[in-house]
Amino acid sequence: MSRQELLQRLAQEKMYDMAIIGGGATGLGVAVDAAARGYSVVLLESHDFAKGTSSRATKLVHGGVRYLAQGNVALVREALYERANLLTNAPHIAQPLPFVMPSYKWWETPFYGIGLKLYDALGGKISNLAGLKDTEFLSAAETSQLMPNVKTLGLRGGVKYWDGQFDDARLALTLAMTAAEKGALLVNYCPVESLLHEDGKLVGVMARDSETQQSYRVNARCTINATGVWVDQLRQQDGQAIGRSVKDMVAPSQGVHLVVDRSFWPTDHALMVPKTEDGRVLFAVPWLGKTILGTTDTPRHDLAREPTPFADEVAFILREAGKYLTKAPQRSDVKSVWVGLRPLVKPPSDEGSSTKQLSREHTVLVSKSGMVTVTGGKWTTYRAMAEDVLARCMDSHLIRQTNAGVTARMPLSGAPSSHYAGQRVSAAPGLHLYGSHAQEVQGLPGAGRELGGAGVTGLTEAMVRYAARCEYARTVEDVLARRARLLFLDARLASSLADDVSSILLEEIGRDGDPQAFKALAQQYTDLPV
Repeated sequence: MSRQELLQRLAQEKMYDMAIIGGGATGLGVAVDAAARGYSVVLLESHDFAKGTSSRATKLVHGGVRYLAQGNVALVREALYERANLLTNAPHIAQPLPFVMPSYKWWETPFYGIGLKLYDALGGKISNLAGLKDTEFLSAAETSQLMPNVKTLGLRGGVKYWDGQFDDARLALTLAMTAAEKGALLVNYCPVESLLHEDGKLVGVMARDSETQQSYRVNARCTINATGVWVDQLRQQDGQAIGRSVKDMVAPSQGVHLVVDRSFWPTDHALMVPKTEDGRVLFAVPWLGKTILGTTDTPRHDLAREPTPFADEVAFILREAGKYLTKAPQRSDVKSVWVGLRPLVKPPSDEGSSTKQLSREHTVLVSKSGMVTVTGGKWTTYRAMAEDVLARCMDSHLIRQTNAGVTARMPLSGAPSSHYAGQRVSAAPGLHLYGSHAQEVQGLPGAGRELGGAGVTGLTEAMVRYAARCEYARTVEDVLARRARLLFLDARLASSLADDVSSILLEEIGRDGDPQAFKALAQQYTDLPV
């Protein structure tokens, strides 16, 4: 559906069951679940889908080994259940990934191995059905063989266990396409400018198309605030409209990732270091032909759309990686650096509203006006979060009662595909990420023309056309950052393709997609702070 057609639908006078503000993992998950249950749904995103934190994760589908060490068994069990659901429902986007935890002290292999055996047990049979295998104890020789660049001095052995890996931005896009296939209306680049209240109740929103500046009134029985680290901005608007004081509920935390060549980690096994010098976890993860190093967890007080790393974060990742890698990356080896803001929740108790802190990492809050705010959580549990949101909406009599669980075994758009499903996300970019839509991509002009030259990027002219026609892409950044992941893999290479992508977008949507803005952004992804 063209953007003009989307806006024509948005302009129609209609009472939606649900208006969702925010097109990240949480909002898109709610849209899929609600549309699958038969609710009428509209989702409005101020920028592009997954523009924020939802495209900047560590690309892991996991149960949270560290939470097991903290004794939070219920949280881990739920996440492991959702891990299996995601691997089963989107095999073109998410696949099993083996991890190795090297041991340099005599007690580490039995200590971590026993914990990971419990991790397996909590995952249950559903994990095996999703392709995940059992934990193994490794000798020093076996550990070194699986991880060719790991330091062998003092190596005593290791533990191999399984979690999952995915492409976060493409999963977000897949959720958007799934929701649309179920009847939901989704519009990106259409920020909500104000909330609409009548007699103290929230009845809808006013939104504006960023391209035409046209405003639209959207009426809804239930409005969901799923704007991630930015949820407090809407909560403040809602509080002011009904004369209530509102305290912030989010304390942002910053996670930094560095991307280097595969030569620094020439294996399809990920490295997991459970405890670095400051107690944080370190990963070296193979992804789309490169290696991701990370991550950090640093408080951040601003809410920048493009947060930048702190110098000590970059130094920390490189220093810790150098302790485990024989060939250690230097600053000059970094192909791209990207930062995500995670919404850590401070449970609000300041307003006399219906508040519920769930036994997970996320929180759902219903204000006096009826605005439903959800924040926190992680990608792996997006589906469980959506179910919790709809349960709160029903408990608050904002929407009619329906049965939960409809998405637990529901294939997402493009899955399954017998030809492409099951190919590893850690491999170089390719058609497998499109699943059953791959033939549609191949049928477009330019399927045989790879931008940047054959074997360089994996991005064809046809993929750009498909992004514009079928995947909501409006800018060069949309294509090179989130439809293809080149900005996150090699920012300089991505910048070199900006003009080619712009020319194709101009043909497809009549807009050049602002290549200069993208080039400036790509420069930020190569600038390391001193």
